[in-house]
Amino acid sequence: MRTPLITRKGYLQLQNELDHLWRVERPETTKKVTWAASLGDRSENADYQYNKKRLREIDRRIRYLSKSLENLKVVDYSPQQEGKVFFGAWVEIENEDDKVLKLQIVGYDEIFARKDCISIDSPMARALIKKQIDDEAIVRTEAGEFVWLIKSIEYEK
Repeated sequence: MRTPLITRKGYLQLQNELDHLWRVERPETTKKVTWAASLGDRSENADYQYNKKRLREIDRRIRYLSKSLENLKVVDYSPQQEGKVFFGAWVEIENEDDKVLKLQIVGYDEIFARKDCISIDSPMARALIKKQIDDEAIVRTEAGEFVWLIKSIEYEK
């Protein structure tokens, strides 16, 4: 089960994607399907088949986004969060091998196409929540236990 949280920035991005799909991509693809259908035999018409498939993908994404946006809870920054790791925090962490990562803890729908964030439901995020600077977070995964030291915590205000 995914935690239905999202940052304000992530929510606006999903809204913009939904708006673009609904107002731009879907009408354009519908026109292409109509044009390709007017050419005749649809069984061997690659334009028709491709655009019909693309239209199904667009409709599926529109349904997903519409349903998701209804159920997501936007979490905004609060001054009470300062000094501790909570949802939306940018956390810089370091392990025993001096590997440094800077990650933002975000909702599930925000992690795709980004390499600088982790889902609130991930083992790493669960280990970091409520920790402070210089605390150690022990991350337990199937691969074993890993210790990370929290170097800094920032929030987008």
